[in-house]
Amino acid sequence: MPDRDGTTATHDPDDPLALGEYRPGATAVLTDAERWPTLDAAAAARLDRWRSHPAAPAWVHATGDRLTAEAVERTRRPLPLAGWMDEHLAIARRLPFYRGMTGLESLADFPLIGRSDLVSDVSAFVPLDADLDRLLHGTSSGSTGAALVIPDDVEEVARGFHLLVDLVRRAGVEWRPDAERMALVWVLQQRQAFTYVSVISGFAHRAMARVNLDERAWRVASDRSLFLADADPQVISGNPTSLAELLRDDLRSIVRPLALFSGAMALAAPLRAELEAAFACPVIDVYGLHETRPIAARTDDGPFRVLDRRVHVEVVDAAGRPLPEGGVGELVVTAGENPLLPLVRYRTGDVGRLVRLADGAVGIADLEGREHTEFVTGAGGRIPSVDLTQQLQTYGARGWAVVQAPDGAVEVTIAGGDAARVRRALQALLDQRVVVTRVERLIDLGEGKPRRFVSHAAPRPA
Repeated sequence: MPDRDGTTATHDPDDPLALGEYRPGATAVLTDAERWPTLDAAAAARLDRWRSHPAAPAWVHATGDRLTAEAVERTRRPLPLAGWMDEHLAIARRLPFYRGMTGLESLADFPLIGRSDLVSDVSAFVPLDADLDRLLHGTSSGSTGAALVIPDDVEEVARGFHLLVDLVRRAGVEWRPDAERMALVWVLQQRQAFTYVSVISGFAHRAMARVNLDERAWRVASDRSLFLADADPQVISGNPTSLAELLRDDLRSIVRPLALFSGAMALAAPLRAELEAAFACPVIDVYGLHETRPIAARTDDGPFRVLDRRVHVEVVDAAGRPLPEGGVGELVVTAGENPLLPLVRYRTGDVGRLVRLADGAVGIADLEGREHTEFVTGAGGRIPSVDLTQQLQTYGARGWAVVQAPDGAVEVTIAGGDAARVRRALQALLDQRVVVTRVERLIDLGEGKPRRFVSHAAPRPA
């Protein structure tokens, strides 16, 4: 949070990297009655219990769902899908961004847009008649670009929780309020993070929390396990780095989730298998962006299933031309769940191909994210990063960073797995010198979203 002189101050004199925006309570502005209009005495007591729990971390923020009783009921139901695309395009044509453009009759007539368009002027994508009383704002740091402030809709955010409940049910598990167990714990592992405890109005006012597993977030090391043991979360959500931390000796025996959700980063098959074995529950891998909301999900290592909601996926080539089903290219998403940010043909920067699943649904296969990179072989040929992924997963790596130097040499860091076998496999695949370093934990690869694949080598001219 900026000081009066406009600078961002640290809040810990012993930590020169501490940022003022993460000072506990620095950004809290609403009262509890405003955060939870339906809050009753039992829910208030539940909230107070977790806010003041003796082993709780220092909560950085305070946030609520802001739902009235009527809104709680509306958000229990998914948005209707009949005719949604026509309605969505009609709204989009009136957005300031498209002012002056003609011929926008069908989806294909709309130009591709990208993150830079939102960074330049996100307000140009907000409908002029939007209900700003329902506005929240979230931030997305992205993987490759400037930070972006995103207008979130309170009802859409709440509806997203019920999507998770439905995905758990589809995985064969019923998720209902259970005594005083926390309904959901969202785990992170990074140096500083927004953390908070809240209650979910549409889930019997059961508690949820956003928790940083980094040891620096806790007063003493033992508090982390004490808090999670008492919270006993029904469902845990995080990215592969934070979920892998649950496998540590002080945590794996004390949490008993009904399901785990993974997102934000690629989930390697060996890590999925280890999580499934440790917690005997479904591991649901969700693909999506903050801008688009969830797009697809899977409960195994096959293709992602595009969700049955207001989302449409295309694949385009390097020139932005649509590719037929099965063609590998950039994923482009039209997203109509968030009424404050109706996106049409948004370039994700992620790479994959569309396939038809056995039941006729649309799937996304070979999703390599922004890390789709071609490596140069000793003979000057090109090898796509997905081929390296297959080898790395086969030999047990739960995460990795692969960097090819201009001279073709390859340095690999793997979290877990068999370093010797990985080295032999990649050396045979690439016919280049390969050096492999093994670390124990995903977090040792770096905080946030470390680049999985980078190549600085250029193929030889044909």
